[in-house]
Amino acid sequence: MLMGKLFVSSRRFNGSSGSDDDDASSRAEDLPEDVKEGHFVVHAVDHGELKRFIIELGYLDDPDFLNLLKQAEEEFGFRAEGVLAVPCGPNELQRVLESRKKKNVVG
Repeated sequence: MLMGKLFVSSRRFNGSSGSDDDDASSRAEDLPEDVKEGHFVVHAVDHGELKRFIIELGYLDDPDFLNLLKQAEEEFGFRAEGVLAVPCGPNELQRVLESRKKKNVVG
């Protein structure tokens, strides 16, 4: 079962040699190269169908996307390891993402 850990990309970890900086550098190395700063990875999972999405952090205040996160919490919980997974088909997640884009163009 795929579970959720939010990968938020921030590649600006240039600090002193303190342990916090070392931890930050090691986390930055774990991030996928195609995830830009200010984005995170989500897997849409529905009946064995999986698709990977790279999503801007701005979606974290979108009511439709937050509803998907609530569903993920109910189905998977928050103590999971790995990429954040939402319990919907890729087409449904794509509709949520496109809906926000349309709202931003109109509004």
